[in-house]
Amino acid sequence: MLIHREPERTYRGALKPAKDETAFRVVVEESDLHVVARRDLRLEITQFLNEIRGTLKNYILLHPDFVTSLVPLPSDPDAPPLATAMLHAAQTCQVGPMACVAGAIAQAVADRMAILSPDILVENGGDLFLRSTRERLVALLASPIQGANLALRLSPKDFPVSLCASSATIGHSLSFGAADLVTVKAKSGALADAAATALGNLAQSADALPRVLERAQELACAGVLGVFVQVDGKIGVWGDMELAVLE
Repeated sequence: MLIHREPERTYRGALKPAKDETAFRVVVEESDLHVVARRDLRLEITQFLNEIRGTLKNYILLHPDFVTSLVPLPSDPDAPPLATAMLHAAQTCQVGPMACVAGAIAQAVADRMAILSPDILVENGGDLFLRSTRERLVALLASPIQGANLALRLSPKDFPVSLCASSATIGHSLSFGAADLVTVKAKSGALADAAATALGNLAQSADALPRVLERAQELACAGVLGVFVQVDGKIGVWGDMELAVLE
């Protein structure tokens, strides 16, 4: 797989599933998923995606600030599970709840489909949730023009895991920083996504790399496992992040 923030998603054409896996796309409104699984689960995922999106949209009708707020909102005992995960992650990382919608949806889909496919990788606009019985390499694409030179190596003990990205130079992410790419590793898709946004906002320049890594360490108690950040060609890495060079 490949983690990125390329809006056209042309990178997907270069991704080849293993011989016993299949790759397919599921699109429901704004959710555009690339999935690799042991079998084609388009019908099941489409049905589930419609369900959780419908529940979230109904919640938003009653709480419109859930979409517009750029700061955390209070916990809500009446919120549906997806919104609850987003509210909690947003509070942890001090961002708005919608900062983690892609990561939260990716995990929800992978978790629900795990019983049908123990190996399943869900990519939602550059945010990944992976369940796997084998080693995986996840390429890091900080520049679509130059291509990916580095990857994260994940062993079976790492799964399930989320890898979420934020960028100020690629894609549609709202970022107040200057990072080419921030990638966060966590067990929670919502947390990884929220943390990627928060750390990306801190990455104002290459000089800010130490502060970004320091903040990542502060979030370790909440579940952040590692971070990769690239700004102006300079790289910072902290945590459980085994890098590999791509040939």
